[in-house]
Amino acid sequence: MDLKSQKVKLNDGHFIPVLGFGTVAPEEVPKSEALEVTKFAIEVGFRHLDCARVYRNEEQVGQAIRSKIADGTVKREDIFYTSKLWCTFFQPDLVQPALEKSLKDLQLDYVDLYLIHFPVAMKPGEELFPKDENGKLIFDSVDLCLTWEALEKCKDAGLTKSIGVSNFNHKQLEKILNKPGLKYKPVCNQVECHPYLNQSKLLDFCKSHDIVLVAYSALGSQRIKGWVNPNHPVLLEDPVLSAIAQKHKKTAALVALRYQIQRGVVVLAKGNNKKWIKENMQVFDFELTPEDMKAIDGLNCNIRYYDLHLGVGHPEFPFSEEY
Repeated sequence: MDLKSQKVKLNDGHFIPVLGFGTVAPEEVPKSEALEVTKFAIEVGFRHLDCARVYRNEEQVGQAIRSKIADGTVKREDIFYTSKLWCTFFQPDLVQPALEKSLKDLQLDYVDLYLIHFPVAMKPGEELFPKDENGKLIFDSVDLCLTWEALEKCKDAGLTKSIGVSNFNHKQLEKILNKPGLKYKPVCNQVECHPYLNQSKLLDFCKSHDIVLVAYSALGSQRIKGWVNPNHPVLLEDPVLSAIAQKHKKTAALVALRYQIQRGVVVLAKGNNKKWIKENMQVFDFELTPEDMKAIDGLNCNIRYYDLHLGVGHPEFPFSEEY
């Protein structure tokens, strides 16, 4: 990983910036704010933007990108944009139309990376969270390998430069890697990853297959109702992180981000506070010592902020495996 260029090479030859801006879902901020904070993130130097169909703000994020291209801040090729295929579009014939819908919302010709968002297939249709009369999610059964083949076709059609997965465990990754006639390996696996859930086994597995691990919730998590377990400790108040931050005269958030970059993980920083967004760019201004890294490794206690219990009961629910 070349920290100077601040990019990592993917297994298909493309490059991904090591620090990304996670666009915030509308539950957390109004859509209009997604437009403003994304513009601001680009202005302060973010070139990697992570979004998804299910965040329901791709129109605003696309608008932000186009306005920063229009005013000369960036060219399209400077921006690395990730979108994700939602669980209701896993049937192979729905994959390309789903990506085309994202592109239409974004008003872009291609995305840089397209991911399978979460391995649990749900009933196809316009409803993003299809539920029965008892309020239970309606699942679907789709072979993930067939969904993957449809993603490969999207790459061949030039709609996306790279393809990958998100929230997959090592067995699900293996299933794709061992698929007969595999054309493209996943370039990455985007998962929850932070000092309390450092994913070291999954990271080793991914590295051994030349798959980049991308960390979301790298700063713990905002307390989003219904998604996040509110009983977990607040990561950024951890005394070990705070002590290391004090030593380097940085914030605990910067230490948590820097930790990921030094272990070869691409890290997403999410937020709608302009001061924090700007501050996150300081991750390249300092280095953690081997002792710091070891102390942070010691914080791992397998706390998952996003347990994504909505997928429990589906045979492809990913978190029943250790990694």
